[in-house]
Amino acid sequence: MSDTSLWVDRHARSVGGDRIIDRPAPRFAPDELATVVSPPLSAEPPDPAAARSPIALEVHGSLSEIEPEWRAFEARADCTPFQTWDWLDNWQRHIGTRNAITPAIVVGRGPDGEVLVILPLAIERRGLIRRLSFLGSALCDYNAPLIAEDFSGRLGRHGFAALWHRAIALLRADRRFRFDLIDLQKMPETVGRQTNPFVVLPVHPHPCGAHVATLDADWDRFYAARRSASTRKRERRQLKQLAEHGDIGFLDVRDPDEIRRTMDVLMAQKARSLSRMGVEDFFRRPGYRDFFHAVAVSASNHVSRLDVGSTMAAANLGLKFRDCYYLVLSSYYDGDIARLGPGRAHLHELIRHAIDAGFRRFDFTIGDEPYKRDWSDTEVGVLDHLAAATLRGGIAVAVTVAYRRSKRFIKRTPALWRAFSKIRAFATALS
Repeated sequence: MSDTSLWVDRHARSVGGDRIIDRPAPRFAPDELATVVSPPLSAEPPDPAAARSPIALEVHGSLSEIEPEWRAFEARADCTPFQTWDWLDNWQRHIGTRNAITPAIVVGRGPDGEVLVILPLAIERRGLIRRLSFLGSALCDYNAPLIAEDFSGRLGRHGFAALWHRAIALLRADRRFRFDLIDLQKMPETVGRQTNPFVVLPVHPHPCGAHVATLDADWDRFYAARRSASTRKRERRQLKQLAEHGDIGFLDVRDPDEIRRTMDVLMAQKARSLSRMGVEDFFRRPGYRDFFHAVAVSASNHVSRLDVGSTMAAANLGLKFRDCYYLVLSSYYDGDIARLGPGRAHLHELIRHAIDAGFRRFDFTIGDEPYKRDWSDTEVGVLDHLAAATLRGGIAVAVTVAYRRSKRFIKRTPALWRAFSKIRAFATALS
């Protein structure tokens, strides 16, 4: 391994509370490099000149230590709503703490102490394997860093690879943050207006894609552009038939008690839908229901539903972030009116709501469901990075790579995916 790949001054490193700090300093001595991650973690060896970045790194084991700075930085940084303080703090309080997941928040500062980058990472144990992943990864549709608007320009082509190696060395210098492998999933190719800096690492496509619709300023014009005349006629007919079962109303739910009631129904409907597909009901996992209840009442998030008479026919949880509406959870009633498309009718009203509110994009987030492709004009490139840090981690990586390649191949082959889905649903019904 080249001694230009990783460097940190262990004598200059300060330790205080849950924070360790690395300032740009001389390189490791060769005999110190044995415990540091090997070069395959980066796309190519970092440029020695780029390694002398003036960005100082520090690691925090607690989110609360940097709450004011995080909140201030997210307001101006390029990021997604899944990297905001509220989303990740709720995740850690309701889910992470219950599962003994340790935050490992890497903060990079410029010469004047200003925050330039936050890497919201975590250490998660699965059996004997400790993984370095994004904090809240499973419930974040997009995992990414928070980066200053000029971050890419400051580092240049190879700068982030060098900074990443320094971050890895800094984490491994503290026993709390030791890990066997790095598993970074669902990373979008871009973060705001910049290329995601993580794309300089060896990456491969995530099994699922993500889809975004560019909105028009007028719902009727947008609807006509996305649906054929015959489809619009059929959908109008079904809407009239739906109205025969009761008055139809689109509700923008704001009262906390109504939000909770709506979320309870949404999760119950979603659980039944997952069961029919043979998929685990993740709302049963410890803390998941509490997490979604907590984020639903946030002023920046959005809960809505479609009522047909006294029946809650469809519901959703969305995130409002800058110029984009993110659809996170949606469900529909699976009773006698399901054939009339209450979920589709709700989606129409939801997109209309987003247009009226001035949003320019509607993000359907992770998933390749046909309806997402029908409405969208952009597919978001979503990438994964997987690398071993120990021999034990190397075995886990080999197994994981084989599994994920097979999963992606099946999902990207319509005939195989249909067959797999039917077998999965049939097996669940038998059990």
